[in-house]
Amino acid sequence: MCKGTFMELCDLLSPALKRMNTKMRAVLTVEKQVAIALWKLAMPDSYQSVRNQFGVGKSTVGTAVMQVAHVIKDLLISRVVTLGNVQVIMDGFAAMGFPNCGGAIDGTHIPILAPEHQAGEYIICKGSFSIVLQAQVDHKGRFININVG
Repeated sequence: MCKGTFMELCDLLSPALKRMNTKMRAVLTVEKQVAIALWKLAMPDSYQSVRNQFGVGKSTVGTAVMQVAHVIKDLLISRVVTLGNVQVIMDGFAAMGFPNCGGAIDGTHIPILAPEHQAGEYIICKGSFSIVLQAQVDHKGRFININVG
């Protein structure tokens, strides 16, 4: 992630993540909370490893990850992922002979090189390594949801 994108993300999340210092302790900056969360979500590191990377406690890592994830879900997901008008999609599928259908789902395995950490998480029954992609489309074949992981 480039610095500009990171700073824009921090600006968007700042109103919900900004806290006041107390007499007991200073709060983490929004930038540090977002950096901790992004690092943990992007890397297969343990909380202990992330703790060492950022110089905070393990529980602080867990709290930062959960708070940032919740704020992203509450404030940003609707800007990025929209299901569209569910009733229109269901009516479209009904016209095609599929009543009460809200989307068509399929998936595939994307081959990858064996990762250095937790390679066993990515091995499939054929002995190769992959990441699973799952997608959902509406009645016109437009993507309305994609999940990779």
